[in-house]
Amino acid sequence: MPLYIASLNSGSNGNCYYVGNHREAVLVDAGISCRETEKRMNRLGLDMNRVKAIFVSHEHGDHITGIPALSKKFRLPVYITRSTLHAAGIPVDNELVYEFIPDVPVSIGSLNVVPFVKHHDASDPYSFVITEDAVRVGVLTDIGNVCKKVAGYFSQCNAVFLESNYCEDMLMNGSYPWHLKKRISGGRGHLSNREALDLFTRHRGTGLSHLILSHLSKNNNTPELVESIFKEIAGETEIVVASRYRETAVYCIDGSKQLVIPAVQQSVPALPQQLTLF
Repeated sequence: MPLYIASLNSGSNGNCYYVGNHREAVLVDAGISCRETEKRMNRLGLDMNRVKAIFVSHEHGDHITGIPALSKKFRLPVYITRSTLHAAGIPVDNELVYEFIPDVPVSIGSLNVVPFVKHHDASDPYSFVITEDAVRVGVLTDIGNVCKKVAGYFSQCNAVFLESNYCEDMLMNGSYPWHLKKRISGGRGHLSNREALDLFTRHRGTGLSHLILSHLSKNNNTPELVESIFKEIAGETEIVVASRYRETAVYCIDGSKQLVIPAVQQSVPALPQQLTLF
């Protein structure tokens, strides 16, 4: 059975990712309001009643803002670790709080959601892979570096929401204070265009039909830059840049597409130089 995916919003102003089949679906994070989540799903023709759970990656506000209202209105279980719940401080009814364990699949109907630890400056941060039969969708954002697990899961996926947060030149030459530049570019911050491109180049599997580039910085990146550098080497993988202002289209991931991709390169192609922030 295919999986249907969409980004409802992606960026420091709010993150929310939809993955589901014909019967049930999950949201990974809910960083936009309940009203906006409903509005965007309605525009996409997605039924909110199909959503059976929210999985929380970490406690930062751009990932949790909409959770209390969504959970209360639709009686949605919230899958979250104890540390993240404590750090988030969000009001969720006790009977709707479920704890997950690293690397242990959680079954939501016929969906299996596998949480695994990531490197980010939060109390207990996780990435997720959602599977049904042989179809796998990864949500890999807010990752400070590409560890072995990220590379391993990425190579198995048919579609991935992958962070490509910042252009290194734009960040280092920009107006952010030095401590913030170091936080973003450190091993527990965000993934740069270069790092995301390296992961894509070296570790994509032949079944990766869709790459949704996510969580772009408003000040240290541009959609045009990200799209250009990935499409240059994408081959048959469809490249989508998720917006921080609106939802993407809904994409059908059926796992049937075996791609012909270029041989793994020994070095990542040089990124276009960004000469100005504007």
